[in-house]
Amino acid sequence: MTDNSPRYSPSELAAQLKTGLLSFPVTHFHPDLSFNEAAYREHLSWLSQYDVAGLFAAGGTGEGFSLTTAEIDTVVRAAVSEVNGRVPVIAPATGGTATAIAGAQAAEAAGADGILLLPPYLTEAGQRGLIEHVSAVCQSTSLGVTVYSRANAILNDASVAQLVERNPNLVCLKDGVGNIEMMTRTYARVGERLTYIGGLPTAETFALPLLQLGYSTYSSAIFNFVPEFALSFYADVVAQDRTSVYQKLNEFVLPYLDIRDRTKGYAVSIVKAGVNAIGRSAGPVRPPLQDLTDDELAQLTELIGKVK
Repeated sequence: MTDNSPRYSPSELAAQLKTGLLSFPVTHFHPDLSFNEAAYREHLSWLSQYDVAGLFAAGGTGEGFSLTTAEIDTVVRAAVSEVNGRVPVIAPATGGTATAIAGAQAAEAAGADGILLLPPYLTEAGQRGLIEHVSAVCQSTSLGVTVYSRANAILNDASVAQLVERNPNLVCLKDGVGNIEMMTRTYARVGERLTYIGGLPTAETFALPLLQLGYSTYSSAIFNFVPEFALSFYADVVAQDRTSVYQKLNEFVLPYLDIRDRTKGYAVSIVKAGVNAIGRSAGPVRPPLQDLTDDELAQLTELIGKVK
């Protein structure tokens, strides 16, 4: 393997990601909303001390949708440099097909270990168009690709089956819809050919039932600010300890959701607020997202104090 070769083959990446909880770090901003690389690196250094299976840079929780192409490249390179091989770094590709291809190729050049293919911006598409879109991105890179099925890019079971047949490096499916029938149909068709990742907002809420559908891991946003709690929750899910899972849901997750659900976009804003609440300042969110109010931040801080 040359120095420029990926550290993980697609199949190795898929195997690695299913071994544990997945980290989706926030992206740190200065008060003027520019990228705060020093604070971001410090956050990654802290998080990478914990036992997670992968780190997804500049994803949804990381406000990747608000970053320029150049900023995404900077964030990914900072993550690759700071994590330094301790866990695989997955980078985003998004937008229309040409833009997503450019993003995937830039991620590979930056030293990322895999690609998270996010839905295209704005436009709607049928299944044939989505198959061609995903395939074009997969064929543009040697890295393992995780496709995120949600919003305007929801893949049905037949489409997923076609995609895995056409694209050996499509190795993970992240679900952001929660359609139980479709998830069951997809697993029945494709089985262990893919690693399945729970990707609904605050994935802990759905983690235990989705385990029965083959979703062995999920994207944890709360890992950003209560990592010990997040890992303990994941361990309870894997052990199928229903009593402990529901205790933790009542203790923290459900009251957290009560704050999250007050305003659209808070699924991201509340995570950054959580990092700020523990004194590891991540700065504000970028518009059109909005920060929690002072009262909501105080409520979140008090809630975090109960589980730290």
